Amino acid sequence: MAMIGYARVSTVGQTLEGQVAALNEAGADYVVEETGSGGDRDRPALRKLLQRIKRGDVLLVVRIDRLARSVAHLLEVIEELDTKGAGFRSLGDPVDTTTAQGKFTLQILGAVAELERALIRERTIAGLETARRAGRVGGNPKLKARDPEALKAVARARDDHFFDEINAKADEWLPSVRRMRPGKSWQAVADTINRQRPAPSKSWAPDRVKRAARRFVKDGMLDAAVMSRAPKAQPSDRLAAIVAAMVKANPKITLREIARALEQMRERSPSGAAQWSVSSVKMLKDRALRMGLIGETNR
Repeated sequence: MAMIGYARVSTVGQTLEGQVAALNEAGADYVVEETGSGGDRDRPALRKLLQRIKRGDVLLVVRIDRLARSVAHLLEVIEELDTKGAGFRSLGDPVDTTTAQGKFTLQILGAVAELERALIRERTIAGLETARRAGRVGGNPKLKARDPEALKAVARARDDHFFDEINAKADEWLPSVRRMRPGKSWQAVADTINRQRPAPSKSWAPDRVKRAARRFVKDGMLDAAVMSRAPKAQPSDRLAAIVAAMVKANPKITLREIARALEQMRERSPSGAAQWSVSSVKMLKDRALRMGLIGETNR
């Protein structure tokens, strides 16, 4: 069992010393430090901490707002800890899931969060109904009028949000991009990134990895060379051998049937795609013929 401290500040200019000292004084075996917005639920250090935490461990913070900025997020984290048999304790708040009183406080917080969501829904619905009766239609008038400055403002806001999102997860995708591009396709890079991530996590699509890389290149945070076109993949001898084995086992097998079999085996095509085209299979079959793996009678 371990007492694991978690300390967080929002910006690089802030210091973690006070939190770390308080956590150590409270008995933390070690402290995980992080710099990032409390509104961001997917913080790398917190995510790794929650993945490693074990039954009997206790997550310790100086105040609830160091862990979560909303009751909903707090309850989400505590529920994840509870499923692992771990506890949670805040030094500055009456929340300690290792005690009966702390669990009772948590139930009250859950009820308050549900009431808050219900009230927000009711106020939103009532406000929209009042506006409709008054003849007002929601939305930004400038956006509806396609005002250029308003459109630029929205585009900037979306770009800033995207940058914050990919920057927070840079430790997931950036090392693979730097190591593999432009030598490998975006599909191959995405596959490598996803293999290294926890199973329940949302996977990275090739287009999203490419967009993230382009955004970092734009700010000079990544070498522009990563955006160069990847060299055309050459069919591997291993794939040709697999196709040859299928043909030998069933000389009447069609190219489409081979394609389906390769997809079921989760083999990637020479271009890195999950779906196989008949032309790609034919290219491998012809390669197997040239290599002498199958005879002319199997053409």
